[in-house]
Amino acid sequence: MLTLPGEIASSLADESSRPQLLLGLENVTAGYGGPPVISSLSLRVGQGEVVTVVGPNGAGKSTVVKAVIGEIPITDGRVTLAGEEITNLPTEMLVRHSVGYVPQVRDVFPTMSVRENLEMGGYLLPKKEVDARIEEVFEIFPQLKALAGRRSAVSKLSGGERKMVALGRALMFRPKLLILDEPTAGLAVQIARRVLREQISVLVERGTAVLLIEQRATDALEISDWGYVLVSGQVKISAQASTILARKDIGEIFLGKSITAAG
Repeated sequence: MLTLPGEIASSLADESSRPQLLLGLENVTAGYGGPPVISSLSLRVGQGEVVTVVGPNGAGKSTVVKAVIGEIPITDGRVTLAGEEITNLPTEMLVRHSVGYVPQVRDVFPTMSVRENLEMGGYLLPKKEVDARIEEVFEIFPQLKALAGRRSAVSKLSGGERKMVALGRALMFRPKLLILDEPTAGLAVQIARRVLREQISVLVERGTAVLLIEQRATDALEISDWGYVLVSGQVKISAQASTILARKDIGEIFLGKSITAAG
């Protein structure tokens, strides 16, 4: 695992001015059966906030997501959502708690049409509500309406369009919190920036809180309210996203080529 260079000290800003707590991780320890990947990790997402977690490869960023959504066990600490404990709840149960999740890969059903993908996102809704909810998604992402009958295969949709389908499907339940695990992975630079600056920014305008795990750190922090820098499974820096972007001492290490080029 990578360690934080000695010249960059840990920096944890005062979080008292942030919006009301929605998602909270308190001293969470989790891993894959061996030594823990994240240890005594605490972070928060406030109502309507966009919070980005960045850090070197191997820092534990995706492990944070997997722990929150119940994909790997939390062995110590707890996770709360709007004051209710959700520690180790499986992903399908989190949907009922108004949490949406878009994984890094396999985020759409390629043999299904765009509309069918959205219908799958509303599988727990009463049938009479599904069509109306799809229309809501079309209002958020108007481009999808014209693509409604098209299959979601790579040969039929661009990378950005497929990611839009994945986001739309996650929005079918009107989640209060949307968790995105490296949404720009595998996308060309310009498309990746469009996903972050246009698609995710639309969610912000609607008041959806977003927890974003992203390798394109600079682009992600530019649309974020708060940022966390993870190193070796622990939070080393917690600050306003603009403050992190302004720090010259970590720019080359965390926000340079090793981060932005990997997505």
